[in-house]
Amino acid sequence: MKFSKIVIPIFVTAAIFLTSCVTNKKLTYLQSEGVREEFIAITPATYIIQPYDNLFIRVVTPDPKLSDMFNTLPATSIGGSITEQSADMLSYTVDGEGAIELPYAGRFIVAGKTLSMVKTELDNALKSYVTDAVVTVKMINNYVSIIGEVQNPGRYPIYKERLNIFQALAMAGDLGLFSDRQKIQLIRQTPDGNIVKEFTIKDRNIIGSQFFYVMPNDVIYAPPMKGRFFQMNAFPYSVILSTITTFVLLWNVLK
Repeated sequence: MKFSKIVIPIFVTAAIFLTSCVTNKKLTYLQSEGVREEFIAITPATYIIQPYDNLFIRVVTPDPKLSDMFNTLPATSIGGSITEQSADMLSYTVDGEGAIELPYAGRFIVAGKTLSMVKTELDNALKSYVTDAVVTVKMINNYVSIIGEVQNPGRYPIYKERLNIFQALAMAGDLGLFSDRQKIQLIRQTPDGNIVKEFTIKDRNIIGSQFFYVMPNDVIYAPPMKGRFFQMNAFPYSVILSTITTFVLLWNVLK
């Protein structure tokens, strides 16, 4: 009996200590020090086109024949609307040298430029064919990959230009309980190569940082907290408690 009075309280105390590792402070987003803060709205960085990107380019003119001449698909196909499938068929893959080949307009170097810069160049190039053309240039097949301690890791399409980090994580079902919110890692493609950055989403300052908006082809990695093995849902408390209880009963019977 004396043995049980010593062992059981020790086990209960250890269990309480281990289950208290994940606190509300570790899980809460956008924390502040209680001082009212005002953030200046930031403009997302303009995406720079890179080799092997896919560009949707459409040229529309009042003359359907001219439109058909520049577009892979007729401008009036599918009721005049552009679906995801037709947009993919109208896309141009930037080659390894950073160029695309547009019918009748020639070869254009687009890597290292923004979408608006490419649109302006195409507008000027097409003036020799038609003066009233409307050119649309967009990125398609944009994805963000979210891996690690999230509910549903995977590769998700980006349908809007200003997708922020919280909207991206929401697509993956939010961070897991044991995700380290202070050490979120971002792998981002740049014209100079891939970069890896680490940041926290616990602090409200994320709203005004360069990491707030997601870029095409970003990889977001949510690492686990240290000591995850000892958390409540991973530690076999029931088995250990059952073993101790059985041992205590046998001890009392046999002594």
